[in-house]
Amino acid sequence: MKESRESLELDKILSAAAAYAVLEGGKERLASFEPTSDIGEARRLLDLTEEASLLLLTLGAGRVLYYPPQGDALERAEKGATLSCTELLSAAALLRSARACLHSVQSFADERIVRLKELTEYLISDHALEEDITTKIVGENELQDHASDKLFAIRREIRLLNERIRARLQEYLAGGERKYLQDELITMRGDRYVLPVKVEYKRAVRGLIHDRSQSGQTVFIEPEEVLEMNNELRTLHLDEEQEIARILSELSHRVGALREALERDMDILAEVDSFYARAEYGHRLKCVRPVLNGKGAVHIVKGRHPLLDPKRAVPVSVSVGEDYRFLLISGANTGGKTVTLKMCGLFCLMAACGLFVPAAEGTSLPVFDRVFCDVGDSQSIEENLSTFSSHVVNLKYILEHAGEKSFVLIDEPGGGTDPEEGQALARAVLKTLLKRGTRGIVTTHYSALKEYAFSAEGAENGCMEFDSESLKPLFRLKIGMPGASNALFICSKLGLPEEVIQEARSHLSAGAQAFDHTVRAAEESRIKADAVREEAEAIRREWQEKLTSLEKEEAAFKKEREKFLLTSRAEARRVILSRTAEAEELVSEIEEIFKKEQLSEADLIRARTLRNQMERSLPAEEEEKVRLEPADIKTLKAGDKVFLQSLNAEGTVLSVNPGKGEAQVQSGFMQVRCKIKELFLARRKEEKKERVEVVKHLQERPVVPREVNLIGLSVSEALQELDAFLDSAVLNNFEEVRIVHGMGTGKLRTAVQNALKKDKRIKEFRLGKYGEGESGVTIAKLN
Repeated sequence: MKESRESLELDKILSAAAAYAVLEGGKERLASFEPTSDIGEARRLLDLTEEASLLLLTLGAGRVLYYPPQGDALERAEKGATLSCTELLSAAALLRSARACLHSVQSFADERIVRLKELTEYLISDHALEEDITTKIVGENELQDHASDKLFAIRREIRLLNERIRARLQEYLAGGERKYLQDELITMRGDRYVLPVKVEYKRAVRGLIHDRSQSGQTVFIEPEEVLEMNNELRTLHLDEEQEIARILSELSHRVGALREALERDMDILAEVDSFYARAEYGHRLKCVRPVLNGKGAVHIVKGRHPLLDPKRAVPVSVSVGEDYRFLLISGANTGGKTVTLKMCGLFCLMAACGLFVPAAEGTSLPVFDRVFCDVGDSQSIEENLSTFSSHVVNLKYILEHAGEKSFVLIDEPGGGTDPEEGQALARAVLKTLLKRGTRGIVTTHYSALKEYAFSAEGAENGCMEFDSESLKPLFRLKIGMPGASNALFICSKLGLPEEVIQEARSHLSAGAQAFDHTVRAAEESRIKADAVREEAEAIRREWQEKLTSLEKEEAAFKKEREKFLLTSRAEARRVILSRTAEAEELVSEIEEIFKKEQLSEADLIRARTLRNQMERSLPAEEEEKVRLEPADIKTLKAGDKVFLQSLNAEGTVLSVNPGKGEAQVQSGFMQVRCKIKELFLARRKEEKKERVEVVKHLQERPVVPREVNLIGLSVSEALQELDAFLDSAVLNNFEEVRIVHGMGTGKLRTAVQNALKKDKRIKEFRLGKYGEGESGVTIAKLN
């Protein structure tokens, strides 16, 4: 598909995506990628991009770690050459990158990661070699002292000998010989320690002269006393170099042995890096994965050319290749015809490269064998081709090679020559391509070509919309009708003299004027109709959203109300049991008093006190007579008893916000914020409560168990027992209970779990785990 890479600017897209790659190999691989013509391969590429996006943007996997280019280092190492410290560190970085990538991809258990796992499973990492290199080599030209025991011993001897030599030379600086020295310092010449001696005293200091200053006033002498020590030091340095060379040679040999594996690692890492770059590019441009089809149908939903500013680009929807094979786009200049044409071809090539496209969900693209493109001014001075001639050369090439599985994009065929002959040529080219079953898009201003699209089988008109009032293009594509060129309108807007424009109109043929007027009128009517339809659709969507919101609120309210009623019933039972328990204690104490043979005055007083206390603690039945009055925003205050019509429940006002006309109300366990106009003051007629005398002696309340054993019961008996147990659990605010039903035939377990599914008191349930009873037990969580 080299014919269209440059014309459709695919190279720019690939270079932009390659900029997100970490490795030089990844950048080069993506920037030079050739689109595939196989739909299966294209799906594989898109799968890899999708998995890379999932790993990178959702699961939080790290990018491929950078390592420097290896050059010919691996090849030289395999042949026995010793690599430098820098080259060995680069090899270690490659090993680290392979190890990190392998772990990053393979460590995720997500079932959606398939192809990247298959790709990275061949990565080889030698952690031992990686650690040896990075621990032994600490710089580009430096080895660690502990790189080997021998190197450590040599360097220790060098340090000790250095100290001895400096100590001996220090005696010169402190003794009588100091008068011979030009400066009181110890320096070095050619890796040997020397002293700076005044030239007139060079014979006073016995030793070897190594150098002389530029002025000639100083000579650098190695004293005899340190001569032997300097020789020994030089020997140790040679031993050090030899040991370093041995260590580097050993490491190089190990790297060379892995040459083939490391080169495969580089290839895999570059591949993975290129798909991470694709994923990052797609994320930055808000792209979607296109659905690939084998029908040759291009269906783009709200596509944006990736080289346009996304803030200013108007999304365009295009369909071609299914109901009709060729789309003829017409309309005003600068209206977006060429951009739309190039976008369609570019999207097909991007998908064939494994790139997502900047469009909306639902975009579907085919994979063509070849994409041909004749766009723009291809004039060539070097080849002695005019604009028209260069277009004809392109058309010749297209007609020679385009087939049924090709996609042809032609921008204004027949331009650059006599209009009558040009439109005849354009019609002939289009007719030939239609006969071959080729698919494509053509842009044109020719009326004859627009008319041909109405009658030709497999062709369809489309137009870029134009606002005749503002004389501005709308950059929207409408399929089914041709568009007017509006050349004279645009000339008027750009300031061409009006008399010139009127003169031009007078030279238009009657047929051309009629056709142009008809097309423009139809376009204006369609634009107005579309505006009305869009407005109606917007209203419909608005009301649909409101209806959906109300339905959600109603569902939430019903759920909250059910929860409230369940909680209220449980609370009522809890209060009754609590009061009953208090009464039991009081009755028990009264009975203890009356068990005495003789009752004192204090006993009688105590018994009466307990009886009065018992009467106060027990709820008395009363017939409530309630009169509802609308709450007044001016008089409503915290503490007022109100009736909430929406909940059909009573509550207590906690706070009032007159500015918003709202109040915070406590109803049972719920706090709700509601409008004051929805509240009613509850006026009750007080009636004298009858005294209640409790004479029944109740036993002490038992401890409620968190487990019920249903083994041995029939299904109906078990369900009754279960219902009573759950009531008790709710009243005691249990969060989780254990239901023992045994394994057996599974009939009882099935009945219990079916009952739990329908029970509103149950939030969720599961079978027991190991140590909990396994399938013989069900663990249930309560609301």
